[in-house]
Amino acid sequence: MPENNRTKLLIARRVPQAVAARAIDEFQAYVTESDMDSWSVVDFCKTHNVQAVLVGKKSGLQKEHIAALPPTVKIIANASAGVDHMDVAYARKQGIAVTNAPDALTECTADFTMLLILAAGRRAAEYGKIMRSGWGKSFGMTEMLGKRANGKTLGIVGFGRIGRAVARRAQGFGMRVIYTDIVRAAPSLENGATFYPSVREMLPHSEVLTLHVPGGGEPLMTKEEFDSLPKGAVFVNAARGALVDEDALYNALTSGHLFSAGLDVYRNEPNVDPRFASLENVFLTPHMASATVETRDQMGFTALDNVAAVLNGKSALNPA
Repeated sequence: MPENNRTKLLIARRVPQAVAARAIDEFQAYVTESDMDSWSVVDFCKTHNVQAVLVGKKSGLQKEHIAALPPTVKIIANASAGVDHMDVAYARKQGIAVTNAPDALTECTADFTMLLILAAGRRAAEYGKIMRSGWGKSFGMTEMLGKRANGKTLGIVGFGRIGRAVARRAQGFGMRVIYTDIVRAAPSLENGATFYPSVREMLPHSEVLTLHVPGGGEPLMTKEEFDSLPKGAVFVNAARGALVDEDALYNALTSGHLFSAGLDVYRNEPNVDPRFASLENVFLTPHMASATVETRDQMGFTALDNVAAVLNGKSALNPA
């Protein structure tokens, strides 16, 4: 691409074609064909005097990477909601804006959470296996029974955008919703959900439990937390794998304390603990909660909107 006076934007991760086309139309965009690693991003920015970077998990920028960036870089745009792959505080100290896309994923992730709740409760992994092996045997009235969502109490850890969107969907299935968060939500946002001041207080009442908080730090769900759930509970995680002690989860599933689990995220992605793949009462997906055409496009567009705002001297639309 010939040099010109347009903003130099490095897209360091693979993005949908619609996002790449818009970037090329609006910026002097360098679009990678494969996800770049962090140091490759730094080297590219130095060589090309880049002003903005759109990054992903592989190209996440921690303190040492940010310190090595050239002074031309004014914004690091993230096309997803989570920013655990970046040192946001250090970037701000260096005068670099960091943005994310919190709204773009909300509805899609909430849809997917309901998929996990239904699939785990209704034994979808087992039913799929039976059908792919040819079925061939009728099941009686007492065999292969799952658990319905209707009438169950859903515990939600984290009542932000996604947590509230899940609550609305669950209420549509006739579930009672309870939740916990750092502070209680306004009554208008609760929409009838019941607040508990701590995870520990809520867990014994959660027949189904779903997590919607950021990762990082010590696991939120350890043996003690799983033991606090009622026997036969369903556990769902479409947030972050780091929230869960996977040994404790495995033991809860194999001991019969948990009825089942629906998992989209794992501690060591993309190398999932093989023990979970061996369990019939676990429904597994490969971190796909935001994987729809509409949402992935919107994620990229939101990142580009933030780049345009910051480099036009305006405030970031979605500061991380």
